[in-house]
Amino acid sequence: MSNDSNSVIITFIRHGESTDNVKSVWAGWKDAPLSNHGMNQARALGEFFADTHFTAVHTSDLKRAFSTAQALYDKQGDPKPTFDSSELLREQNFGVAEGKPWSYRFSRDINLEEEMAKGVYPMLYHDHEKFPEGESTNELAQRANRANTALVLPHVWQAAKEGKTGIHVAVVSHGLCISQMISELLKMSAKQDEGDYRGLLNTAWTRLVIDIEGAQEGQPVAVEKERPLLIMRVTDINRHSHIDNIIRQKGGIGNAAYDPKQKDIRAFFGGNTELLPDSDISAHDKVTEEDMIE
Repeated sequence: MSNDSNSVIITFIRHGESTDNVKSVWAGWKDAPLSNHGMNQARALGEFFADTHFTAVHTSDLKRAFSTAQALYDKQGDPKPTFDSSELLREQNFGVAEGKPWSYRFSRDINLEEEMAKGVYPMLYHDHEKFPEGESTNELAQRANRANTALVLPHVWQAAKEGKTGIHVAVVSHGLCISQMISELLKMSAKQDEGDYRGLLNTAWTRLVIDIEGAQEGQPVAVEKERPLLIMRVTDINRHSHIDNIIRQKGGIGNAAYDPKQKDIRAFFGGNTELLPDSDISAHDKVTEEDMIE
């Protein structure tokens, strides 16, 4: 893969499968680790991008995203990209619902407090709705905007000021947070690009290309007094070819939490290298409402 020499490229990557992803629970800030299957996905991601040089890797500080970003970083050649984590890149916070089973909400007008009193934590359809101690979608959008301002746009302005091209940044985060970050960035574009960026598969990547109007390689653009016009376009959505051939380890091993201290799991179980898929979940699971809750 080669960088577009005339643009700043932002590649958004959803984390690998976590131990909570195989459960039907609200998992936003609940800090579940990658499953063994998720670690295999993360390693495959790192191999896939081994020939792509990232300028920087920004990641959520939650375990499932951080471990995914670390696997990506480990396969990067020299000079290594910068690497940092931020709470701004966390998934939507579901407050008191964290770790609780979620349920489909067939009516948009039910009383949320009454449902929670019954131990039911239903899907939230309105952007202003939230669970106690959690975030609404509107609040997530505000945080996504802060993440863009703090982590993404500085690369754009720096590239403009220094006349640099070919800047490529990886952002490893979570499904809902990524969708909001992209939407908020596109609001800044001179040419609006509409789309739905939810329902991302584990370790799938979506790419946003940012052009700076008037920028040419080697020619700095002044940004101190007035920001230059930005033209953004989404070039790739939910790309996941790197995990298409990954098969889940049998016997529940794939669903178990990844332990970096353990020996190769196949050697541990008597050297059996036969890997069979679980019957319930495929290598890249179906995109459902559940896929958007982590």
